[in-house]
Amino acid sequence: MLKKAAKCNIGTYFAVIQQNLKKYRSMKRYIAGFALALVGGVAALSIDKLLFSNSSDPVAVTANVPVQFTSLQGGKLPDFTPAAQQTIHAVVHVTTKFTTTQTYFDPFQGMFGGNGIQTIPQERQSSGSGVIISQDGYIVTNYHVIEEAEEIQVTLNDKRAFTAELIGADPNTDIAVLKIEEEKLPYVNWGNSDDVLIGEWVLAVGNPFNLTSTVTAGIVSAKARNINIISGNGSGPGAVESFIQTDAAVNPGNSGGALVNTAGQLIGINTAIASQSGTFAGYSFAVPSNLAKKIVNDLVEFGTVQRGYLGVNIQDVNAKLAKEKGLDKVEGVYVSGVLTNGAADAADIETGDVITAVGKVKVNTVAELQEQINRHRPGDKVTITYKRNGNEVQEIVTLKNKNNTTDLISKEDEVNAAESALGATFSDATDDDMNRLGIKNGVKVEDVAAGKLQAAGIKKGFIITGIDKQPVKSSADLKKILDTKKGGILIEGVYPNGMKAYYALAL
Repeated sequence: MLKKAAKCNIGTYFAVIQQNLKKYRSMKRYIAGFALALVGGVAALSIDKLLFSNSSDPVAVTANVPVQFTSLQGGKLPDFTPAAQQTIHAVVHVTTKFTTTQTYFDPFQGMFGGNGIQTIPQERQSSGSGVIISQDGYIVTNYHVIEEAEEIQVTLNDKRAFTAELIGADPNTDIAVLKIEEEKLPYVNWGNSDDVLIGEWVLAVGNPFNLTSTVTAGIVSAKARNINIISGNGSGPGAVESFIQTDAAVNPGNSGGALVNTAGQLIGINTAIASQSGTFAGYSFAVPSNLAKKIVNDLVEFGTVQRGYLGVNIQDVNAKLAKEKGLDKVEGVYVSGVLTNGAADAADIETGDVITAVGKVKVNTVAELQEQINRHRPGDKVTITYKRNGNEVQEIVTLKNKNNTTDLISKEDEVNAAESALGATFSDATDDDMNRLGIKNGVKVEDVAAGKLQAAGIKKGFIITGIDKQPVKSSADLKKILDTKKGGILIEGVYPNGMKAYYALAL
C-alpha cells in the first residue's frame, strides 16, 4: 500500500511540475512580448526627441502646450450678420429713363432746301443702387447712375416703388442726392471714413437688377486711391478722387450702393471697379463717407456744392521730384504754383513749399490733400502745415470759392455765372413751346450779347434741347452740363419756326 501510495504521489508530483513548466513557458512569451513593446516605445520617443526637439514649427505639439485652432477676434470668426441686417433694407434699386437721339442724313430733305439732318429719339434705361440716409426719404447714389435721367424710380428692398426727385448732383465727386416721399424708412447711419484701417473687414451692399439687396465681404486694400475715372469722364480738373479700395465683390448695378463696416455704419459709396471685362476682377472703389456726407449736406441745403479752394497747383512728391527740387524727404504734396490773391497766396504759401498736413491729418498725395480741402466750404479756416527749406511752418488759411471770394454760392449765382460766360440769358421752355415744336425739353435763349453763343451764330429765340446728345431740361441743368464739359461741344436745338439747328462751340 505504501509503495502504491508513493508511486501515486510521485506521479502526481511530476504531473504538477510538468503543468507548471507549461505555464512558465507561456508566461515567458508574454513577458518577452511586453519587453519588446516597451523597448520599441522608448526607442520611438528617443528618436522623436532627437529629430524634433529643436523644431521651430509654430504648430508643433508638445505635452505641455494646449492645442487650438488659429482664429480671429478673440477666438471667433467675424460675424457679418448684424451689419448686413442693419443695411440691406436701406439699400435701394434705382432705375432711370432717358432719351437719346440718333442722327442721320436724309438726302431727300436736303434736295428741297433743308439741311438733310434728321434725328430719331430713342428711350433708354439704366440702373444702379442707392442708400437711404434718413427716415424721411433722402437717398445718396452716384451721379453716373442718374446722369441724363428724365425719370427716376426707386424700388425698396420690400418691393415698394416710388418716383424720386433729384435734389442735386456733383459730377466732380460722382455723388447725387434723391428724395422720395415716404416716412419711417430704414436708413444707414454715417460712419467716419477717417477711422477706416487698411485690412479692416467691410461689406459691400447693393441692389442690382432689382434682385433685392446683395451682400459681399472683403477687406480695405488701400485708401486715397486716384484712378482717373471721374476726370476721365469729362468732369475736368475739378474732379476729386480719393477712393477707398476694397476687394469686396462689386459688379455693374452696385454703383451707388453702401460700403459699411462691421458695425453697419456707412463708410463709403461704392462707385467703380477696375476691370478689363466689365465684371469684378478683385478691385472696387468707394467715395469716402466723410467726403460724400459733406457733398450731400451741401446739395440738400444749398442745391449746389459749396467747395472751398486753396488756390494752388499741386503734384505728388516722388524721388525724381525731390532730387530735382532739393527736397530733404520724399513726403507731402509739392506746390508748383500759387493763384494770385487766392487763399494760399493770402497766407504767404509759395511755389516750392511742400504741404504735409491739413489740420491734424497728414497728406502725402494730391488725392489726400484734395479730399481734406473738399470737406470745407468757402470762408472756412484750416490749418495748413508745410515745409520750406527744410523748416516746418503752420499757417491758418481762409478758403475761397471758385470766384476767389469767401462767399457761399447760391444755385442762382451759378446760373448767372454760366449766363455771363456764354453771353446770354435763358429761360425754361414752356409747355406751349414744347407741344408746338414737338420736343420734350429745352432751354430758350432769351437774349444774346457778346459772348460764346453769339460767336457761334446762335440767335435769340433758339431753344437748346441737347448738348453732346445729352438732354437739357432747365437753366440749372444747362449750367450743370456745361460744368462737366471741356473743349469743343455740339449744341442742338430748334428755332420757333421749327427749324432744327446744330452749333459747334469751344468752351
